[in-house]
Amino acid sequence: MNSKQIDYCIELAHTLNFTRAAENQFASQPTFSYQIKLLEEEIGFTIFERSGKGAALTPAGEQFVLTITSLRDQMKRAIEQGQNFSAKYRDSISINMMTRCSLYFLPEAMRLMTDTHPEVQIEPQFLYNGGLEAFLKNESDIHFTLEELTRQIPSIKVHKLFTSRIYLIACRDDPLADKDLITEEDLYGRTLMVGGGSPAALRAVQQRLISSGRIAYFNSHDHDTTLTNIAADRGVCLAPGFLNDHSGQFAWIPFDCHESFSCVLCTHKNDARESIADFVKILQGLYREATAFPL
Repeated sequence: MNSKQIDYCIELAHTLNFTRAAENQFASQPTFSYQIKLLEEEIGFTIFERSGKGAALTPAGEQFVLTITSLRDQMKRAIEQGQNFSAKYRDSISINMMTRCSLYFLPEAMRLMTDTHPEVQIEPQFLYNGGLEAFLKNESDIHFTLEELTRQIPSIKVHKLFTSRIYLIACRDDPLADKDLITEEDLYGRTLMVGGGSPAALRAVQQRLISSGRIAYFNSHDHDTTLTNIAADRGVCLAPGFLNDHSGQFAWIPFDCHESFSCVLCTHKNDARESIADFVKILQGLYREATAFPL
């Protein structure tokens, strides 16, 4: 099966007329019909039912055309991306993280990297789950994570980035939103959402609060679900500061506890590219200078 046969098949599926489809593809009808026949012989089933009125897709043909249309679109995108890359860039660095807001200064770092390394393309990847596994499979060059998750992993370099504290998330009109610091006592009689793959430090705080017996709680599947529940006034939650998108939709109030999160970047030990080291330094510099920024 070649690209021309794919184009012919998709065009015939649109027109259901051999003559018109051949004309649209600038081919003679015998050549067009022969290529469709070769394609059906290769895949082993009939795509089109022929009749004096034209052509009709078989049930198997309908599914086949849907699939190859998607494949053709993906192929075109891959070619376009390759052309863009070859025309402007000589190197590429991929960085994965849980959410877009995990690295608030990433856009600024990308701009600064363009100034010093215009030949290097930075490709963000957002993987709510499985980011570390993708990194270890060499599917990304840099991985944003918590330092506690990097222990005893061989062949990686860990670069400290910033420390993130724990915040209470509440609706803007919640009485707690007026406070500068939230204490355990402030949450008595309230409902706290927990779970959703919380890091160890956060789980420890949640368990400490729940064990007081004065705070109701329920499990929330993930961070987006939790935010939806907060907007619906179903409760409040505690979260790492690096999940704050700074959109202003919710109030993020510091919580009074000693627990925090050491956020790091991981790179592959055998990746000695200067561009990788420079990009990591740019990000570290931006966070080092942001002493007044809530993290």
